[in-house]
Amino acid sequence: MNRSLTLLQRYLLCLLLAAMVSGCRDGQNKVMAEPAENGNGDLTAVAVRDLAHRLGIETGEIGVVRRVAVTWPDGSLGCPQEDKMYTQALVEGELIILRAGSQNYEYHSGKGRAPFYCEHPKKPLAKSPAE
Repeated sequence: MNRSLTLLQRYLLCLLLAAMVSGCRDGQNKVMAEPAENGNGDLTAVAVRDLAHRLGIETGEIGVVRRVAVTWPDGSLGCPQEDKMYTQALVEGELIILRAGSQNYEYHSGKGRAPFYCEHPKKPLAKSPAE
Protein backbone atom coordinates (compact mmCIF):
# COMPACT_ATOMS: atom_id res chain seq x y z
CA MET A 1 0.00 0.00 0.00
CA ASN A 2 2.85 2.44 0.76
CA ARG A 3 4.34 1.82 -2.68
CA SER A 4 1.02 2.53 -4.46
CA LEU A 5 0.55 5.68 -2.38
CA THR A 6 4.03 6.86 -3.31
CA LEU A 7 3.33 6.25 -7.02
CA LEU A 8 0.07 8.17 -6.74
CA GLN A 9 1.83 11.04 -4.99
CA ARG A 10 4.48 11.16 -7.71
CA TYR A 11 1.85 11.09 -10.43
CA LEU A 12 -0.07 13.97 -8.81
CA LEU A 13 3.15 15.93 -8.36
CA CYS A 14 3.97 15.47 -12.07
CA LEU A 15 0.49 16.69 -13.03
CA LEU A 16 0.84 19.73 -10.81
CA LEU A 17 4.26 20.57 -12.22
CA ALA A 18 3.00 20.15 -15.81
CA ALA A 19 0.10 22.51 -15.10
CA MET A 20 2.44 25.09 -13.58
CA VAL A 21 4.88 24.92 -16.49
CA SER A 22 2.15 25.21 -19.12
CA GLY A 23 0.82 28.30 -17.33
CA CYS A 24 4.29 29.87 -17.48
CA ARG A 25 5.05 28.92 -21.08
CA ASP A 26 2.10 30.34 -22.98
CA GLY A 27 4.07 31.15 -26.13
CA GLN A 28 3.09 34.78 -26.47
CA ASN A 29 5.65 37.24 -27.74
CA LYS A 30 6.80 39.94 -25.39
CA VAL A 31 9.53 42.41 -26.26
CA MET A 32 9.47 44.47 -23.08
CA ALA A 33 10.35 42.48 -19.96
CA GLU A 34 9.15 44.79 -17.22
CA PRO A 35 7.09 44.39 -14.06
CA ALA A 36 3.37 44.35 -14.70
CA GLU A 37 2.45 47.57 -12.91
CA ASN A 38 3.97 49.97 -10.41
CA GLY A 39 1.51 52.80 -10.88
CA ASN A 40 -1.70 53.80 -12.60
CA GLY A 41 -0.41 54.22 -16.15
CA ASP A 42 2.51 51.80 -16.27
CA LEU A 43 0.66 49.04 -18.17
CA THR A 44 -0.26 51.44 -20.92
CA ALA A 45 3.26 52.85 -21.07
CA VAL A 46 4.72 49.35 -21.41
CA ALA A 47 2.30 48.55 -24.24
CA VAL A 48 3.03 51.84 -26.04
CA ARG A 49 6.80 51.31 -25.84
CA ASP A 50 6.46 47.74 -27.09
CA LEU A 51 4.31 48.77 -30.06
CA ALA A 52 6.66 51.62 -30.95
CA HIS A 53 9.55 49.16 -30.92
CA ARG A 54 7.63 46.65 -33.06
CA LEU A 55 6.64 49.25 -35.64
CA GLY A 56 9.88 51.25 -35.55
CA ILE A 57 8.09 54.51 -34.72
CA GLU A 58 8.15 57.05 -31.90
CA THR A 59 5.88 56.54 -28.89
CA GLY A 60 4.24 59.90 -29.62
CA GLU A 61 2.81 58.43 -32.84
CA ILE A 62 0.72 55.96 -30.83
CA GLY A 63 -2.67 56.79 -29.34
CA VAL A 64 -4.56 54.99 -26.60
CA VAL A 65 -8.02 54.03 -27.84
CA ARG A 66 -9.13 52.24 -24.69
CA ARG A 67 -7.88 50.62 -21.49
CA VAL A 68 -10.39 48.54 -19.61
CA ALA A 69 -10.42 45.94 -16.83
CA VAL A 70 -11.68 42.60 -18.17
CA THR A 71 -12.15 38.98 -17.20
CA TRP A 72 -10.39 36.52 -19.50
CA PRO A 73 -11.96 33.07 -19.90
CA ASP A 74 -8.71 31.19 -19.21
CA GLY A 75 -4.94 31.44 -18.77
CA SER A 76 -4.41 32.36 -22.43
CA LEU A 77 -5.56 35.88 -21.51
CA GLY A 78 -7.61 36.08 -24.69
CA CYS A 79 -4.69 35.19 -26.92
CA PRO A 80 -4.57 31.39 -27.26
CA GLN A 81 -1.74 29.79 -29.20
CA GLU A 82 -2.10 26.46 -31.00
CA ASP A 83 -0.63 23.42 -29.25
CA LYS A 84 -0.47 25.23 -25.89
CA MET A 85 -2.30 24.32 -22.71
CA TYR A 86 -3.77 26.94 -20.39
CA THR A 87 -5.26 27.02 -16.92
CA GLN A 88 -9.03 26.70 -17.16
CA ALA A 89 -10.02 29.42 -14.72
CA LEU A 90 -11.26 32.97 -15.03
CA VAL A 91 -8.44 35.52 -14.97
CA GLU A 92 -8.82 39.19 -14.07
CA GLY A 93 -6.77 41.39 -16.37
CA GLU A 94 -6.75 44.34 -18.72
CA LEU A 95 -7.33 45.02 -22.38
CA ILE A 96 -5.40 47.92 -23.90
CA ILE A 97 -6.21 49.00 -27.44
CA LEU A 98 -3.64 51.24 -29.11
CA ARG A 99 -3.78 53.00 -32.47
CA ALA A 100 -0.91 53.72 -34.83
CA GLY A 101 -1.80 55.23 -38.17
CA SER A 102 -5.15 53.74 -39.16
CA GLN A 103 -4.72 50.41 -37.37
CA ASN A 104 -5.65 49.25 -33.87
CA TYR A 105 -3.44 46.90 -31.84
CA GLU A 106 -4.58 44.87 -28.83
CA TYR A 107 -2.46 44.31 -25.75
CA HIS A 108 -3.61 41.88 -23.07
CA SER A 109 -2.50 41.44 -19.48
CA GLY A 110 -3.48 39.49 -16.40
CA LYS A 111 -2.11 37.32 -13.59
CA GLY A 112 0.48 40.03 -12.83
CA ARG A 113 1.90 39.73 -16.33
CA ALA A 114 3.05 42.77 -18.30
CA PRO A 115 0.89 43.55 -21.33
CA PHE A 116 1.73 41.70 -24.53
CA TYR A 117 0.69 42.20 -28.14
CA CYS A 118 -2.03 39.79 -29.30
CA GLU A 119 -2.17 39.33 -33.06
CA HIS A 120 -5.34 37.18 -33.07
CA PRO A 121 -7.31 38.32 -30.02
CA LYS A 122 -10.37 36.66 -28.52
CA LYS A 123 -12.99 38.67 -26.68
CA PRO A 124 -12.95 38.78 -22.88
CA LEU A 125 -15.91 37.42 -20.91
CA ALA A 126 -16.68 40.69 -19.18
CA LYS A 127 -15.62 44.30 -19.05
CA SER A 128 -15.74 46.70 -16.15
CA PRO A 129 -19.10 48.42 -15.53
CA ALA A 130 -17.60 51.74 -16.67
CA GLU A 131 -17.05 50.35 -20.20
